[in-house]
Amino acid sequence: MQGIRLEGLTKHYKRGGEIIRALDGVTLDIEPGEFIAVVGRSGSGKTTMLDLLGLLLKPTAGKLFIDDVDTAQLGDRQRAQMRARKVGFVFQEYNLLSGLNVLENVMLPLRYVKNGKDGKQHAIELIDRVGLSDRLKHRPAELSGGQAQRVAIARSMVNRPSIILLDEPTGAVDTETAQQLVDLLKRLNREEHVTLVLVTHDTDIAGQATRQIRLKDGKVLTDEKVEELVPVA
Repeated sequence: MQGIRLEGLTKHYKRGGEIIRALDGVTLDIEPGEFIAVVGRSGSGKTTMLDLLGLLLKPTAGKLFIDDVDTAQLGDRQRAQMRARKVGFVFQEYNLLSGLNVLENVMLPLRYVKNGKDGKQHAIELIDRVGLSDRLKHRPAELSGGQAQRVAIARSMVNRPSIILLDEPTGAVDTETAQQLVDLLKRLNREEHVTLVLVTHDTDIAGQATRQIRLKDGKVLTDEKVEELVPVA
């Protein structure tokens, strides 16, 4: 199937003589274009699940399929190539390089994928879409938190990924800015049909996703889809 499938996905760590079950046998299907919020207390497995989906970690057991590809069959170089082509990342602390301007930061992932001659133009278009066309030459220190996160969102999309993984993307900004960022994500999700998997502690943010997955002790506690309201004529 196109999209993502987790089959009994498990990640355990050894800490001294203790086994930490960070993710414990999770089975899920994620369809292309879904907007999913993953919620749960600290230690519930949210970030571990995100890191496995982003091919940053290898599972202890179980399988992860991305667009029908069994990722367990990929070597390290193939995993890196899939990650660069199919997955974008947005983090709480932006992770922008201080010595690069906005355009250079957005273009950074293009170094890892041969994306044709339109790479720079595509980056400029994305910066315009996130509302920062007047900040192309600004450095991160000259941006507000919300502006920096918009740059991070544009950067996550520059390689035209089918999946964007977001780890507490609104955690370092105020409530009003957080809502603006979520509105931007919802618009990109709708217009680009990109799959969003967002980890958050914020129930207001999670409530705006079209599907909410709650983890507890590394297991799926609940998995609920939200039907979109039909506008009244």
